[in-house]
Amino acid sequence: MRRRTFVKGVAATSLLGLTTSTIEAKSQTKPISNSNTLKGKEFFLEINYTKVNLSGEDAIATTVNGQISGPTLVWQEGETVTLHVTNKLKVSSSIHWHGIILPYEMDGVPGITFDGIDPGTTFTYTFKVKQHGTYWYHSHSGFQEQTGVYGAIVILPKKREPFSYDRDYVVQLSDWSDENPNTIYKKLKTMSDYYNFSQRTVGTFIDEVKSKGLSKAFSDRKMWNQMRMNDGDIADVSGYTYTYLMNGQANSRQFTALFKKGEKIRLRFVNSAAMTFFDVRIPGLKMTVVAADGNHVKPVSVDEFRIGVAETYDVIVQPKTNKAYALFAQSMERSGYVVGSLTPDASRLATAPKMDAVPVLNMTDMGMDMGAMKMKDGKKEQSAMKCSGGMAMPSKKSMKKYKWQAMEDQNYPITPLPMARGVQTTMMAMSPKYRLDDPGVGLRHSKRKVLTYADLKNRYSTKHDKKPDREIVLHLTGNMERYMWSINGIKYTDSQPLQFHYGERLRITFINDTMMNHPMHLHGLWSDLETGDDNHLVRKHTVIVQPGSKISYRVTVDAKGYWAYHCHMLYHMGGMFRKVIVS
Repeated sequence: MRRRTFVKGVAATSLLGLTTSTIEAKSQTKPISNSNTLKGKEFFLEINYTKVNLSGEDAIATTVNGQISGPTLVWQEGETVTLHVTNKLKVSSSIHWHGIILPYEMDGVPGITFDGIDPGTTFTYTFKVKQHGTYWYHSHSGFQEQTGVYGAIVILPKKREPFSYDRDYVVQLSDWSDENPNTIYKKLKTMSDYYNFSQRTVGTFIDEVKSKGLSKAFSDRKMWNQMRMNDGDIADVSGYTYTYLMNGQANSRQFTALFKKGEKIRLRFVNSAAMTFFDVRIPGLKMTVVAADGNHVKPVSVDEFRIGVAETYDVIVQPKTNKAYALFAQSMERSGYVVGSLTPDASRLATAPKMDAVPVLNMTDMGMDMGAMKMKDGKKEQSAMKCSGGMAMPSKKSMKKYKWQAMEDQNYPITPLPMARGVQTTMMAMSPKYRLDDPGVGLRHSKRKVLTYADLKNRYSTKHDKKPDREIVLHLTGNMERYMWSINGIKYTDSQPLQFHYGERLRITFINDTMMNHPMHLHGLWSDLETGDDNHLVRKHTVIVQPGSKISYRVTVDAKGYWAYHCHMLYHMGGMFRKVIVS
């Protein structure tokens, strides 16, 4: 599989020419003009079919203005933008402005906020820009997001930002397949692990025996078989069919971002993939994370971060040497990667580092309480050490436990919601826990400093934010054998809308009963992520719910109308979806 992925990358040619772009940011940087960037108050976008060759084979994409990725749109905070979107496809289309706060009629979700854009017609979106930062746009019709209808949005701030930089680049990650997405979905429905080549075999069992011993290896294998689960089932779709792209370019024609030694470079990472989580690093450079989902956070220095589908992260780097650095993004299940170059000379390209080992899931990902399973002399192990005065001092591990327990102990009136158990849900997390300090499968034992949600703190105080009036609990449910996805065991077509009340403060708690990551996206309203520090709740538009875990955030319901609420994994979305009514 890896050889196939490598050959596809080497053979690929790009649809686009130059796609590097430096964005002007209110006298904080020197702009470089680029044909792939559109700036102003009025925009004309055309969705059409375009012949591409991204994997070594000719294919037909659906594109915005004939480009993959679509043009980066540069807006100014406080201005009103008008966007004329013309659909030249043979089927209905749409554009959703992901993470943008706007009137629900402009949100661009067919069946929720409007009827879609019919073939041969133009729909005009217009709204006032009330925020700044890094965002993106994409089709919300069928599988058009997978076939190329997406692009980045950069919103320039009214006020000077609390950090400086010399150059500014968008780095948009995505996944491309020559297969028709309807074919991909049909294969997944027929055999959910069709694209998964990390299966348990006799060979892997022998390796497990060597590392764990025969008894433990046999016990683990028996447990997975009884649950009809696979500890290598990390991604539904892999590099077997995907070619990974960076700003629309495969590895054979690297995306390049230029710098001069000593300059501070802002990189705006956007994950526009249909199904792929990427682990991003720049070997030899520390990255300072300054924004998440368009919102400023307290700077945190990391070596690597995992970016889920639909998330954005802004980082600042400062190369000290005149050499080419690899912008390296490997897929979470390690079936492939894409690499670009941060370089002082466009003719000097970086070499990709070796991919990490293929990861496997463990008991934590199944929602089991590992702490309760660790016994010593018939009692639970105590996580404390004594100080010289004889008093118990909690360890870092137990402090984290207390932090998460404090979140567990928050009590608000819970609004009951319909819940079903049956064919739609064959998995259940027995002991889901908050795991905001968990970087996730494949990164837990990394020697590199990896960003976690626990590291993120709002740059501005949320100390006086209103406490929640009530809470709703949403279980993310599924049946992997039949590739069925749902919320609370009820698929979207059988569900009732969620009722939010205008003006209320709501706490939403997710419990992931599946062994897959789910990036949950609430349209029209901000999600203030609880990380154990109520003084600095992190504002996001997309929140990753890890396998077998729970996570919660607060929502100020300040926008009336009809909104979509769903998992952003494209092939999960049909069932793991709700309509929200704010009244």
